[in-house]
Amino acid sequence: MNYLLIKCMNISELKIELPTGLSQEEAKLLFAIKLYEEHKITLGQAAKIAGFSKRSFMEILGQSRIPVFNYSPDEL
Repeated sequence: MNYLLIKCMNISELKIELPTGLSQEEAKLLFAIKLYEEHKITLGQAAKIAGFSKRSFMEILGQSRIPVFNYSPDEL
């Protein structure tokens, strides 16, 4: 069985059994993207979880069509 073990931030430990065909690296990236997209963590925290630099993670977000800057119309 393939597991993803995440030790980061305020989470002491999170262990997830991964489905066949999903690598640990891909699972970390998907987890980080979703937490960032839901505004649960910062860009830096997400990049760290995924194992990328902030710049690289921003590029991945762009490829996934997830906005890096999420301003409301009133803020613009």
